[in-house]
Amino acid sequence: MKPPNQIHTYKDAGVDIDAGNEAVEAIKHLNMKKNREGSDIGLSGFGALFDIKKEGFIDPILVAAADGVGTKLRIAIQANHHQSVGIDLVAMCVNDLIVQGAKPLFFLDYFATGSLSGIEYEKIILGIIEGCRLAECDLIGGETAEMPGMYQMGDYDLAGFAVGAVEREQLLPKREEIRPGDIILGLASSGLHSNGFSLVRNVIEDSKFDYGDEAPFEPGRTLADILLKPTKIYVRSCLKAVESGLVKGLAHITGGGIGDNLPRILPENVSQDVDFSSWTTPTVFTWLAEVGAIPAEEMRRTFNCGIGMAIVVAPESVSQVTQILEELGELVSPIGEIIDGHEVGGSHLTKLDAA
Repeated sequence: MKPPNQIHTYKDAGVDIDAGNEAVEAIKHLNMKKNREGSDIGLSGFGALFDIKKEGFIDPILVAAADGVGTKLRIAIQANHHQSVGIDLVAMCVNDLIVQGAKPLFFLDYFATGSLSGIEYEKIILGIIEGCRLAECDLIGGETAEMPGMYQMGDYDLAGFAVGAVEREQLLPKREEIRPGDIILGLASSGLHSNGFSLVRNVIEDSKFDYGDEAPFEPGRTLADILLKPTKIYVRSCLKAVESGLVKGLAHITGGGIGDNLPRILPENVSQDVDFSSWTTPTVFTWLAEVGAIPAEEMRRTFNCGIGMAIVVAPESVSQVTQILEELGELVSPIGEIIDGHEVGGSHLTKLDAA
């Protein structure tokens, strides 16, 4: 404890303004290449600028999304594996934009920690920049906050904010066009993505596994390698499919699984009939279910179970849309169809076949 009247400084309290400025300055050169014409407008001292007119929109609707990485960060911190969580951050935001038909334009990040000392800050930011490259948008600003007393040494949190635009007449979902008989296509996920990690961590800890252990279901790779595989970014493939005019709706499959997320894009009086045996469930999900004794319905309510994006199309459009998606590297599976229902959103008729 300091004696009475002794000088106090912000640095003594744990916040080093100079170190923070130096950290931000050190990463500026990492983000020189621009993916969007609209971000090439110069820098402001406080707010980031973007010129939407340069993007060629005629009658645009702006779409915004904010998200985080959740407790997947805890595994990254414990495993000292920070290279890909920035990709997760971007993915969780931009995948929510494209389901509206919106093209991601720019991204801002919020990074908070107790102290920048000992934090792999550059690796985290490089991941965000890579995520923006994959999403074809630009990182145009953000906030780096040192908050001693809020986080333990080595801990940090991330949040992201993405803005996109879509021409008014191309806004999704097209609920008025979705009807019984339409087909639901599923796009394969890259793994767990960024949902359900509180349950994952609980299973790992109770089972006495370590994140550095070799994965029992994938020799040669650690559990951390597989659990931290970044969330897939569907921007290029899904927007290409949307451009065809054949997509009626897109649903990003996050927390709540298919059963909770697909009804969010459906009109009243229809539901979805999903066959969970129609795609191959990645081994990480079957292993977690077995080791953690997780019931099938709990798995489907918590995880994506191998489907990261669902697309609703007319039966006659399945072949063309599938071809577009596969040409851009997606693994596409017909996973169900739209059926008659009698409640808003239609979630009551979701079919839970044995996986």
